[in-house]
Amino acid sequence: MDEAIRQGAKALISSQHFKSNQLGTPYLAPQLLVDVDHSMRVMTEETFGPALGIQKVKDDYEAIALMNDSEFGLTAALFTQDIDEGERLADSVEAGTVFLNRCDYLDPGLAWVGVKNSGRGCTLSQIGFEHLTRPKSFHIKHG
Repeated sequence: MDEAIRQGAKALISSQHFKSNQLGTPYLAPQLLVDVDHSMRVMTEETFGPALGIQKVKDDYEAIALMNDSEFGLTAALFTQDIDEGERLADSVEAGTVFLNRCDYLDPGLAWVGVKNSGRGCTLSQIGFEHLTRPKSFHIKHG
């Protein structure tokens, strides 16, 4: 967060509202950053924190191109009123999991997987449990 702010991002949430946000603790106060751009690591790397950078784009195609311009691809979220268009755009996003009009739910029946440098294995769903089993093949010739 500090690096992005030094590079021109504006923080919208004051950490003073969060008493647990003290130096030396692992706690990170939630943050919304505006005035970010694609040169900032907060926009191209996996944050894994309660932080979100908001960047203006000219259209959906620029947004998808910027989303895909990362060495990571664990999850992405798209928000739209046009579900059909959202599904079409989601198909273009290079991420293992794409949320549409949400980013708050894991379905145990769906695989949780990443791509690119986030693509290390799979959890959840039948696919996720296959690596925990050891199948055996029998090749039998009769007669």
